[in-house]
Amino acid sequence: QVQLAESGGGLVQAGGSLRLSCAASGSIASIGTMGWFRQAPGKQRELVARITSAGSTYYADPVKGRFTISRDNAKKTVYLQMNNLKPEDTAVYYCYANIIAWGTRTTDYWGQGTQVTVSS
Repeated sequence: QVQLAESGGGLVQAGGSLRLSCAASGSIASIGTMGWFRQAPGKQRELVARITSAGSTYYADPVKGRFTISRDNAKKTVYLQMNNLKPEDTAVYYCYANIIAWGTRTTDYWGQGTQVTVSS
């Protein structure tokens, strides 16, 4: 069984910062791209950022210059540092990882989601 466990969400005032973490565990052979999506009430889930196993990154336009994605391959963990948060960043944030578990083929796994609320 492969699981992704998220932590770090919460309530913060506009202009503040939060750091999300997502750790993968289980019978993992390798991890490819990891990343974060978010879903605000009444909106579709959208990609926030992703990072390849080699460290190449991509950011959605609304978060460029404010959010930083990183990963620790030894800890099987991906991070999202969110600075200068805005009320429009309020959403449930989901991590995902492209994982090859032992004896299986590549599969996308998802975390349970963590709430980020930014007050004005």
